Amino acid sequence: MPIRTSIIDRQEHIEQAARALKSISHPLRLKILCVIGDQDACVQEIVEAVGTSQSNISQHLAILREKGVLIARKEANRVYYRVGDARTLQLISMMREVFCGD
Repeated sequence: MPIRTSIIDRQEHIEQAARALKSISHPLRLKILCVIGDQDACVQEIVEAVGTSQSNISQHLAILREKGVLIARKEANRVYYRVGDARTLQLISMMREVFCGD
């Protein structure tokens, strides 16, 4: 059986995957992504669902934005976040299935 090397041949794909996995590996950031899912969510909705302080959530949202995992848009006085890459949604869905039995 031949070894699949297509991703190994593309260094930028390896680095992109490593950055994405590293940015979502923190338990709170993973929980935030599970809360957001495939929808838009504002900070207050995330705070209520996750159950920690707004400042803590904001710090983790900033990391996820910086790494390109989340995209933000401002509407009036609220900022809404969504997952910016369908592959990340796929990954979250697979993790739910494997670890949560969903």
